[in-house]
Amino acid sequence: MSSVKILTVGSAAGSIRELFTKIKAINAKHGPFNLVLCTGDFFGLPKDEGDAYSEDDEVMLLLGGKLEAPIDCYIMQGRHPIPAPVIEKFAKTGSSLAEKVTLLHKSGIMTTPDGIRIACLGGIYDFKLYTAAESVHGFTSPYFTSHTVERLLANALTASHIQDQNYTSLASIKAAAAPSQLVDIFISNAFPSSITQFSSAPLPAPEFATMGVDPVAEVVRKTKPRYHFAAGGGDPPKFWEREPFVWDEDGGRVTRFISLGAFGEQPSEGKKQRWFYAYTISLDAPNPPRPANATKNPFLEVATRAPKRQLEFEEGPNFRWDVKQHNKRPRTELEPGKLPPGYKCKICESTEHFISDCPDRAKPKEGYICKICNEPGHFVRDCPVKNAVGDTGGRKPREGYVCRACGSEAHYIQDCPTASQSSGGRHGHLPPRGPPKEIAPDECWFCLSNPNLAKHLIVSIGTECYVTLPKGQIIPTHTAAAHSNAPAVPGGGHVLIVPITHYPTFTSIPSDLAGPILDETQRYKSALGAMFAKHGAVAVSFEVGRLSAKGGHAHVQVVPLPNKFANSVEGAFTDEGRRQGIEFEADPEDALKACSGGGGSYFRVDLPDGRKMVHLMRESVPFSIQFGRQVLVSLLGMQDRFDWKACMQTEEEDKADVQAFKRAFAPFDPSL
Repeated sequence: MSSVKILTVGSAAGSIRELFTKIKAINAKHGPFNLVLCTGDFFGLPKDEGDAYSEDDEVMLLLGGKLEAPIDCYIMQGRHPIPAPVIEKFAKTGSSLAEKVTLLHKSGIMTTPDGIRIACLGGIYDFKLYTAAESVHGFTSPYFTSHTVERLLANALTASHIQDQNYTSLASIKAAAAPSQLVDIFISNAFPSSITQFSSAPLPAPEFATMGVDPVAEVVRKTKPRYHFAAGGGDPPKFWEREPFVWDEDGGRVTRFISLGAFGEQPSEGKKQRWFYAYTISLDAPNPPRPANATKNPFLEVATRAPKRQLEFEEGPNFRWDVKQHNKRPRTELEPGKLPPGYKCKICESTEHFISDCPDRAKPKEGYICKICNEPGHFVRDCPVKNAVGDTGGRKPREGYVCRACGSEAHYIQDCPTASQSSGGRHGHLPPRGPPKEIAPDECWFCLSNPNLAKHLIVSIGTECYVTLPKGQIIPTHTAAAHSNAPAVPGGGHVLIVPITHYPTFTSIPSDLAGPILDETQRYKSALGAMFAKHGAVAVSFEVGRLSAKGGHAHVQVVPLPNKFANSVEGAFTDEGRRQGIEFEADPEDALKACSGGGGSYFRVDLPDGRKMVHLMRESVPFSIQFGRQVLVSLLGMQDRFDWKACMQTEEEDKADVQAFKRAFAPFDPSL
């Protein structure tokens, strides 16, 4: 029976060198451990904007390879933003910060080489921001949003490491995209709501009973981790281990919840809290027997409340109307301005004035950040830009917001003239319908969480992206004999590279999250090019990067062409573009930079020699999303392959293409 020994530690809070020393000692005494999970704030408070990190700062020593981790360490985001130098390194290297040190995504799933599935949700929760945020927040924000949690649950449907051509870590691609979202370990900063319910384990502080939040509880319900570690239990964090609880519908799967104290933060009073936890996970063992101290599952059952006291009635012929309430507290008549007995101001705890008269009411506590302008020093109600007006007369958006209908940063989508025109116009015969409803992950054609996704077409799943054959691909396979220019790539070779996380375009991915996604996309492009070359073909890829009010899902189409067409691709796109009024930019790199952060819509082509062609879409100028397909079928002399719906095959034919492609792609597949 194989097993993995794991050490999980609390917030280092910037004491990186000292933590590594302690881990080395614990490993020598209680190990060896396969890996260490570092929860909470590994780096501590980031420096203020404009303040640089010195060369001898432990953050810079780690990034420069001068601080060595004793064993593989996986770190997360806690309650603070990640320091800027760390984000830059993350974007360049794709999670690897140093040898044996990996930064996990703010939300995502990782499978270790030993087969342990680890889910991570970093950041803190704010109810208003959680529901109102337009997108995933990156490492520069301390908050997670509804989109962050959706990303985590969508990624839970895939495996981040898939080995050999038959995907033996999950048996097959079908299993890799199966509906099971179970994980072995879940690490979060925030507590799940109801976690203290049914527990008799003494709480280290009264606030533990109410600090949990519903989104984290939802992740627990869906992933059913064997171990859940939370780092945000108090300030400073305190240790608390709950009794285990069981998921009866999953064969008696057992979950254990642990709140860890911080390693690098000294308590203001009392002894230092327990900050590490060692345990072993068996990889191939059945679910253990129900623990003797197991409680009811707090995520499946609702704690019963004490029954309400019934009204007491006075006997008499008209008792229904003559209600007499007993033991009701008499109303206390106070003199104007006099405080009730025992009253304390909730801001400063003074017994001398009401909260409305508190002198500290005008200034926020240290660390408070206004949610409108993201600046300290004032409450939202006093924000100087609270009533700022956008370019169309509505409320001015917060910094970083981009209208999904037109790409403007100066108005919300509900005030967008483009969105209102698409819904009938404000001066038309019909009242405006408002912006179109966004595509939800369970409705998106490309989100793995959509139960209607054609999973039988998927040919490879990586850490950040997956590759799939499209429905009705350009290249004919079962009728190839009728097309003399069809390339000889097994399975056709026309594929889509799709980011697992839902973003409308590749340029709209937040800069601190884009690196690993773009790197893996490029690795897939290179691998496909190498595979096509073996079969006498070159690769052409194109992306319709259109920002829409519905928020589509970014993807790149890669198509093989016989070698004889390699030098004809650029002219084909240029000529057809001229006929349709489509112009390509002289400097494609600058054009893509102008679209970064969701700054605009574009059409991009990657030519066989590696050069790019970029067209910037303009408002009110139509652009056909089938432009790329139209150019390539014309170049190949396959005009009958223009309509993808007319090229659709039976599921059996599709599966035959998938198997042929997978066998040919296996030696090149970067996910294997």
